Amino acid sequence: MAALTDTFTLANEVRIPKIGFGTWQVPDGPETYDSVRAALDAGYRHIDTARAYGNEASVGRAVRDSGVARDELFITTKCPAEVKTADGARDAFQRSSAALDLGPVDLYLIHAPWPWSDRGSDHRDGNIEVWKVFEELYSSGESRSIGVSNFSVDDLESLLAATEVVPHANQIRWFIGNTQDETTAFCAEHAILVEGYSPLATGGLLDNREIAQIADRYGKSVAQVSIRYLLQRDVLPLPKSTTPARIVENAAVDFELSAEDMQALDGLDAGGL
Repeated sequence: MAALTDTFTLANEVRIPKIGFGTWQVPDGPETYDSVRAALDAGYRHIDTARAYGNEASVGRAVRDSGVARDELFITTKCPAEVKTADGARDAFQRSSAALDLGPVDLYLIHAPWPWSDRGSDHRDGNIEVWKVFEELYSSGESRSIGVSNFSVDDLESLLAATEVVPHANQIRWFIGNTQDETTAFCAEHAILVEGYSPLATGGLLDNREIAQIADRYGKSVAQVSIRYLLQRDVLPLPKSTTPARIVENAAVDFELSAEDMQALDGLDAGGL
C-alpha cells in the first residue's frame, strides 16, 4: 500500500510517512502491544504515542519485537500538556525516551499549549521555556524533529516570535467538517506540517450519509474516504484502531477523490462533532 510508504518532507528535510498509527486511548499492555504489532505487520511505519497515553513502554516493546529496522520507522511522542518548565520538559523527555527504549525520537511534540484541566489558559511563557529545551533536544540529535499539538495561530505566533526553530509539525484535531482553516493556512505559510488526529471524528463520521454516498461510488468505506480526504489536503492522518482488519482497511487508501467530491466534502458540516 503506497500510502504507507509515501512520505511528507518536513521543513528540516526529515521524511515522515504520510499515515501514522495513533495509540490514543489504547491501554498499556497487550492492547497497545498487539495493535502496534498489527499495524507494523500491515506496513505502517509511523507510530504516534505520548507520555500522557501511558503506553510508551508497550509501543517500544512492540517496535523492538517487530523485526522492522529502526531506521525504517518514525516514532512520535509528546511532552505532557501540564509541563511548562524547562526542568519539567527535560525530565519528561528522559522518561519517554527510557520507556520507549528506541534511541532518538523522530518527532517530539508539546502536547497542548495549556494543561488539559485548564483549557485556553495563558501559558505562552511556559511554552517558550519548554520549546527552548526542545531546541536543545533537536540540536543534540535526541529528537530528529520537534513540534507542537493543539496550537492555534495565536499560540504559534507567540512561540515563533521568541524562539529560533519553527515547529516542524502541529498535530491538531482535523477531519471532514472540522478543518481548522485559519490554523491550517498559517501552518502552510510557515512550512509547518499539519497532522490530523481523530480523522474519523472518533467514529463520529462513520454514519455520515453524504460521505457514505461518495464512498459507494469508489467502492470504499467511509473511513477510507475520510482518511484519503486528509491526504489530498496535505494533512497527515493518524487513524487509530485495535481491530487488525480495520487497521489494514484504514491504510488501503491508494485511490484519488475527484475535485468535485473534494469540493463536496469541503462543504460538509460535521454537526458539532
